[in-house]
Amino acid sequence: MSRRIPREVIAMSDTTIPRSSAKAPRTRGEGQWGLGYHEPLNPAEQVKKDDDGLHVRERIDRIFAPGGFRSIGKQDLRSRMKWYGLYTQRKQGVPGERTGSAEPEELEDEFFMMRIRIDGGMLTSTQLRAIAWASERFGRDVADITDRQNVQLHWVRIEDVPAIFDRIEGVGLTTQEACGDVPRVFLGCPLAGVTADEVLDATPDIRAVASRYVGDPAFSNLPRKYKTSISGCRTHCTNPEINDISLVGVDHPTLGPGYDLQVGGGLSTNPMFAQRLGAFVEPDRAPEVWAGVTTLFREYGYRRSRNRARLKFLVKDWGAERVRETLEGEFLEGGSLPDGPAPASRPLAGRDHVGVHEQRDGRVFIGFAPRAGRIAGHQLRVVADLADTFGDGQLAATAQQKLVIRGVDPGRADTLVARLDELDLRARPDAFRRGTMACTGIEFCKLAIGETKGRAMWLAEELAARLPEFDEEIRIHVNGCPNSCARFQVADIGLMSALQPRSDGTRSDAFLVHLGGGMGEGKSLGRKVKGVRIFAEDSADYLETLLRRYLHQRGPAPSFREFVNALDDEQLARFAAPTGGAR
Repeated sequence: MSRRIPREVIAMSDTTIPRSSAKAPRTRGEGQWGLGYHEPLNPAEQVKKDDDGLHVRERIDRIFAPGGFRSIGKQDLRSRMKWYGLYTQRKQGVPGERTGSAEPEELEDEFFMMRIRIDGGMLTSTQLRAIAWASERFGRDVADITDRQNVQLHWVRIEDVPAIFDRIEGVGLTTQEACGDVPRVFLGCPLAGVTADEVLDATPDIRAVASRYVGDPAFSNLPRKYKTSISGCRTHCTNPEINDISLVGVDHPTLGPGYDLQVGGGLSTNPMFAQRLGAFVEPDRAPEVWAGVTTLFREYGYRRSRNRARLKFLVKDWGAERVRETLEGEFLEGGSLPDGPAPASRPLAGRDHVGVHEQRDGRVFIGFAPRAGRIAGHQLRVVADLADTFGDGQLAATAQQKLVIRGVDPGRADTLVARLDELDLRARPDAFRRGTMACTGIEFCKLAIGETKGRAMWLAEELAARLPEFDEEIRIHVNGCPNSCARFQVADIGLMSALQPRSDGTRSDAFLVHLGGGMGEGKSLGRKVKGVRIFAEDSADYLETLLRRYLHQRGPAPSFREFVNALDDEQLARFAAPTGGAR
């Protein structure tokens, strides 16, 4: 029988089970609400108990924007503002060696990063113009396309936040729950509904879940952030392997198109791939099942340690069988789920949807690559105009830091590609422009150790010039800290920022190297190359040498990742040994 918790109890920030029904625990355990542990076990949990993060919106409008930065209380500034997509930026000039040791006041600037959530990745030209307007007017003409299908603005002042809210909400966008311990943006295929080869169009299911649950107090206090993928794309372009919950399109032999349920994926310092529960989800049950898994996480997720509060740790400890039994026994009103088949394993290639490709209606879509996800606000405005001029005004963000214009007449595709080239937005990019991603890095992020965006752009340009003969997709992901926002652990070549001492005793930007990561068919986590730490300025030389070695030695290996993963540890160390200035 499903355990249903009264709405008035769910909405309370300090408990989800009436106190009269909960046994007094002898120990505090992992802080699991479903076992009766209600008292906050760390400062983050205390802040959420003190006040729901969703309540900060009223204070932004009424107090903070009129009063300026100094009017923002510390708990709101460093925690609850995230519930509306706002983080303080890193103060300019604070070096990476101060990350982790500096007081918050030393690191935080009086400007904000604002994250705009785009559920399913879908945008209209009108919505994109609103984002461009905010970037140009309030964000110094800077924007980032993230690998979560969000757009991030920078340099935003608190005084300007209400005006941005009014504009983007007026066109159906929001920043609500773009950050925080909440259900963050729902990933979806950017070609849903138009691609010639999909299991099903998941757009209605994404909208149903988002409209019902984004901003719902029932899920505004989860143990940690919670990432969702809902997609019927056969290329698995939303990376279901690394989400907390993924509904993955699959054809059931008797029930027809639906979803395979996978849970417990995530990267960062303890990377884990999601586990299949072996359950089939019919489309009309997608919202119920999503809410059931989310409630299970809320009730049984670990709240003692922030480092173990992601769903992946619970799934690892319980195992898929127990997770499914608990889900079906306690949290699904519709009863048990039927068993279902696994989705076909797919190669990683093609998940970015870059290039010119046919739609099912005879028109084409055109995917293009900004430089490592960085794009200017004025470029976004022109792209919106191009989507109206050449297409049907429909665009989408991908989960690989790319953008797509949909509904283009095939006879006009080459002209649109040329117009995008003029904007330095390549629809037919070289392998390095296409495969290079980067997180925000030390330019704006308080958690970063090193610079990433500019370094990644430079690397892609240098490698394209030095290796014009390189003939396969190659994914180079540059990350500013261990949190893996740019997914360095599932890249062919993952570079993670570190600090390296020089002979004069100073420390400079450097990278640790991970090789052979990837998702899809034969998924694997990148292997850290022991003893290799390269100065950032030597990274182009190092990668050129590494890739030339690969081209010389690869033989019949079909890809860089498969070549690297065929090497044992000793062979990998020899293959990846740096030369010259790198150490």
